[in-house]
Amino acid sequence: MAEKKYEFRRRLETAHKPNRRNPEVHPSGGEALVDEGWTIVTGEGASPLIRRVAKDLQDYFDVSMNVSVGLRRVLDVSAAAAEERVIVLGEKKDWSSGIGESLAEPRSYRLIVEQQRILVCGYDDRGVGQGSYFLEDLMNLREAPIVEARVVTREPLFAPRMAHSGWGLDHYPDEHLNAMAHAGIDAILLFVKDVDRTTDGHQDFNNLIDRAEKYGLDVYMYSYLDSSRVHPEDSGAEAYYAGTYGKIFEACPRFKGVILVGESVEFPSKDPNTTGVLRLDWPSDEPKTKPSPGWWPCTDYPQWVNAVKKAVRKHNAGAEIVFWTYNWGWAPAEERLRLIRDLPDDITLLVTFEMFDQVQRESVTNVCVDYTLSFEGPGEYFRSEAEAASERGIKLYAMSNTGGLTWDVGVIPYQPMPGQWTRRHEALHRARVDWGLSGLMESHHYGWWPSFVSELTKWSYWTNGLSAEEALAGIARRDFGESGAEHALEAWGHWSEAIRHYVPTNEDQYGPFRVGPSYPMVFRQPVQIPAAWHALWGNEIVLTDYKPHEDPRQSLGIARFGVEIRSLERMLVEMLRGNACLERALTALGSDAAGGGGGRHKLEEGERMLGIGRFIANSVQTTIHLKKWYMLKTKLFAEPDAERAEGLLKEMERVALLEIANAESTIPLVEADSRLGWEASMDYMTDRDHLQWKIKQVRSVLAKEFGDYRQSLALTGRY
Repeated sequence: MAEKKYEFRRRLETAHKPNRRNPEVHPSGGEALVDEGWTIVTGEGASPLIRRVAKDLQDYFDVSMNVSVGLRRVLDVSAAAAEERVIVLGEKKDWSSGIGESLAEPRSYRLIVEQQRILVCGYDDRGVGQGSYFLEDLMNLREAPIVEARVVTREPLFAPRMAHSGWGLDHYPDEHLNAMAHAGIDAILLFVKDVDRTTDGHQDFNNLIDRAEKYGLDVYMYSYLDSSRVHPEDSGAEAYYAGTYGKIFEACPRFKGVILVGESVEFPSKDPNTTGVLRLDWPSDEPKTKPSPGWWPCTDYPQWVNAVKKAVRKHNAGAEIVFWTYNWGWAPAEERLRLIRDLPDDITLLVTFEMFDQVQRESVTNVCVDYTLSFEGPGEYFRSEAEAASERGIKLYAMSNTGGLTWDVGVIPYQPMPGQWTRRHEALHRARVDWGLSGLMESHHYGWWPSFVSELTKWSYWTNGLSAEEALAGIARRDFGESGAEHALEAWGHWSEAIRHYVPTNEDQYGPFRVGPSYPMVFRQPVQIPAAWHALWGNEIVLTDYKPHEDPRQSLGIARFGVEIRSLERMLVEMLRGNACLERALTALGSDAAGGGGGRHKLEEGERMLGIGRFIANSVQTTIHLKKWYMLKTKLFAEPDAERAEGLLKEMERVALLEIANAESTIPLVEADSRLGWEASMDYMTDRDHLQWKIKQVRSVLAKEFGDYRQSLALTGRY
């Protein structure tokens, strides 16, 4: 049955999946079985967050495990811990028995499981929440309200873990916040243009901060302020920044911090290496010979950062100033590192993990663009700046994309490539050890989606958990049954290999890979993809006149395209192999007599995962077709001989007809899953309507534009 537009949001608003209990799973000796008659206990003085966590856990047992448990408040949680058939939740300070004495990190917790009781002690109330969610994780893998006896202390390895909304840009319904907290995320990002104004209109910022706090989440302001038109040395600069950044934090002093990235916070730099003029203020008829200030590591950025810092910290002394060097990672290391050495030491440096590296493929060189899973990282740009930050003692964060999605394929919910995500996790852990990497930005405006990838990420980002192999095997058994697990693991292996053959280029990430099979095939007549009615950027971040982006740091496009086609063809083979394996996993799951808990839901989710795999394969096919189309078109436009030109036209027709079939085969995929074809900043760009538009556009090219071209050919010689 086809889903209506935005129906995917119902899934995002479900923190607890229904009916996960497998009736065939029974406890063994010493294990705790939570059944009717158990009670969740909190202290009388428990914080609002702990009280909400207790209700959440009660809901989990009811919805996911079909067990009704009670709630009770007591004066002394330590005394309650001596009772039987209780789950006791409390902060370290609430336990007179000292079970949390070893807890030293915010959000850390200790879980004690005995046959007749379960105790969750958090360093703070957020730690209690994470301990309760961990209890859910264990029972989800077991598919039963059963927990093995254990004593375990766990600490987060990265904080913060920031993410954008997957529900809609800058929109955070409570249940989506709850799901993010369950996944171990501890902060959300909000694009801010002014007080209570985002890229998508008005929003009550303080209300969002209040609601996020109920789920143990901080809120970071991502600056989109058009408010840096004064140089920090200019007269009146202090008052100017007090009236912009200071104004925001005066109205909303509980923002955790502010994210500052060059292209969004340009100022009239006096660095002679730049134009000194904001990008949008540069005369359109005047060529640029230097970059705009937002794209260069300006020598006066430290002054600007200090001006913002002073305005912000007047209203929140502990606010984080997070300075992101994304826009100039291509610049000479000497210039970039000089800036880092001059930055104030009480700010945070944010560096993108994998981009800007030059990658050799066969005989050509590509430059790794933002944001991609194809290269696990770190890139040399990250490495150099991380080393400089470590030498300075500056706090270091990474833009890691480990929310599960990158710009590799722009309109999918997540990339189901666990092997490559694991390699990314391992690289981030090495950076944590080597350079003190402590916090992560895990998504950009394409948002965050709960998936088995986010589960793997959570297991990786806490101490004393399962290894990646153990977690992946457990998830496969849970989601595909014993008979389907092997096929699922094989599918994920093929997909994880596939992404390593992806080539991250500007022309593809701003082209066919951004919107997939709805991307047009332009001949001579320019076209724009019809944007959804409230798309924020739409065609601003999709370039429809497909051609190689030339860069002196990489090989010419005409040389690259053949190599890229061969690499993408290898990617396509691996995607198709993975799809076939997942089909076998679903067949096994469907024929499994036991089916486990939530059998119908497992099949639905497995089918949606297969839909993602097929959509990615179709997007790869579209990109291969576009590269071939461009190469043939280039030859055609340089070919004056009518007979040879006709041969090229026929080959282009063949490619176009294959692409029409590819787009047609994508329609059932996007109709079955309303999340496919949608992205938060573009809205729907690859739904049925857009795919049908693309099919008509290509047919029009073949009928009208090719016809006109043939008429012109007929006038140039024998036809």
